[in-house]
Amino acid sequence: MSDSPRVIAVANQKGGVGKTTTSVNLAASLATAEQKTLLVDVDPQANASSGVGVRPRTVERGLYDVLTGTATLDETVIHTEIELLDLVPATQDLVGVDFELVDAPDRAQRLERALAPALDEYRYCILDCPPSLGLLTLNALVAAQQVLVPLQCEYYALEGLTQLLSLIHI
Repeated sequence: MSDSPRVIAVANQKGGVGKTTTSVNLAASLATAEQKTLLVDVDPQANASSGVGVRPRTVERGLYDVLTGTATLDETVIHTEIELLDLVPATQDLVGVDFELVDAPDRAQRLERALAPALDEYRYCILDCPPSLGLLTLNALVAAQQVLVPLQCEYYALEGLTQLLSLIHI
């Protein structure tokens, strides 16, 4: 593609603010607008996966396998019912990534490296993050060029935004 792909993380350490809804709707809208899009479910809850019609318990390989090096990103991509929308699904195994990669020197760059060869195929890559500032979110932030932060208009949400912005600026 002539234009470089855009990798966008949808992140907030607070749950229930609309990260997954934003991720799924943005990815589906981009695909419907004839932009080849990859949705990467970075959340062990796997709601983005089920949101595009993929039941997590039916998935053989997902993002966990990519991050731990037992599969390539291409081996995990699932074509959804939306013509130009592909998915890298999550499974509950993602919960263990923090422990699996605790001593890996490249633990924060795993997703970025895995995405690099596949991005030539896509115009957009949307990363749906878990409600935390752990290793999964850190991987998404390292891989992304842009971050969308859905939040509620309340005091604690603004405190959380400050923490997220501090992490991004490190």
